[in-house]
Amino acid sequence: MTPDDDLLEHVDDAAEVEAQQRDVPRTGPLRFARMTGSSIAGRDAAPWVTDFLNAAYYRRAVDAREVDDLRFAFAVLTTYWYNKDTHRRLHVNDLPAFHKAFGAERFHTDRSARGTLSREQLEDSAAQLIGDWFPAAYADDARRGWGIAFATVADREAYNPERRRVLAKLGPLTPESAPPAEQVWHTYPAVKVASVEAVVAALLRTETWPDYASEIGRFTPLRAGGLDGQTFEIEVAAGTDSGRPVFTRGYVTITQLVTPDDPDALAAYFAQLEDGLARYGDDEPRAVPEGGVPAVGFDLTTHQGHFMGNGHNRLILYTLDGEAYVQAAGTWDPMPWHIDRAYRLAGSQAQHAFWGQGAIERLSMLHQLALAVAAR
Repeated sequence: MTPDDDLLEHVDDAAEVEAQQRDVPRTGPLRFARMTGSSIAGRDAAPWVTDFLNAAYYRRAVDAREVDDLRFAFAVLTTYWYNKDTHRRLHVNDLPAFHKAFGAERFHTDRSARGTLSREQLEDSAAQLIGDWFPAAYADDARRGWGIAFATVADREAYNPERRRVLAKLGPLTPESAPPAEQVWHTYPAVKVASVEAVVAALLRTETWPDYASEIGRFTPLRAGGLDGQTFEIEVAAGTDSGRPVFTRGYVTITQLVTPDDPDALAAYFAQLEDGLARYGDDEPRAVPEGGVPAVGFDLTTHQGHFMGNGHNRLILYTLDGEAYVQAAGTWDPMPWHIDRAYRLAGSQAQHAFWGQGAIERLSMLHQLALAVAAR
């Protein structure tokens, strides 16, 4: 595989994306309704992609689910997309290849429950679809990144995340703009981690963020480089307990990052956060408990069409009594009606669980991050 630094010079792809962007409303319910699924899959691929993910994970009984099997299944989709010569989305004409590799396996009840795929079946079929090297490459940190498994380390180093950003239809940034008293200020439960240093080291390697995906959400970086200024595609699934997930996506960019390298900026960032929670939160606790020491903070600001509307979330790290913690805290404008209705029907519980509410490890990205860091 050769480097694709000249991706944006592919006239056919750029023309396709520009046409799609012209067709998508920039604001309001219609744009929101079209922000479904993944940027790498066209609308005509949604049924078979969802069916594949259901067989690989969501159709299993809850107590039989292993989150890394879901990450593996997503890697199959993403690697297959990346290895296509067309640089386009997955479409219905990609279904025969997946059906040939995975279809019959779903009826081998001696290997898995009917209609599902075991990890062994996923690996065997992925080797048939993509190549014998794929299962080992997925298991190799040096050949995995951006949710893709690469045949060689050189292939991984040649990856250009702009290929996916071209398909992302990014709108402008949409930070909260309502008066602070009308905004929603909310903190999520803190999650204990091995150390601040270990988590920072993990988060700075943005290509590894898909490794911390949970049952209900995943972050994929869309730009080269590290954390500051990085843009992520967020894919979220609601209704996963029922085995009938509903997928949507949104985009965020890191617009502020504070570290101990600038103590004044770090202190001001956390002082502003605590002041906002005290003034405008609805009985919200402090982000950093009394006696805690702030370590790192960064803002994830929404782009137009985000499933939560306009606002930004924060990830913060702090220490308390010799232990390290990571936590999310968000600030949002009141939601427009079309977003509020969807959020109440399908997104609220998923959003809270994703950031650690309830401490259900398979659902929470922060718990998956903590587990991954502890295992290293």
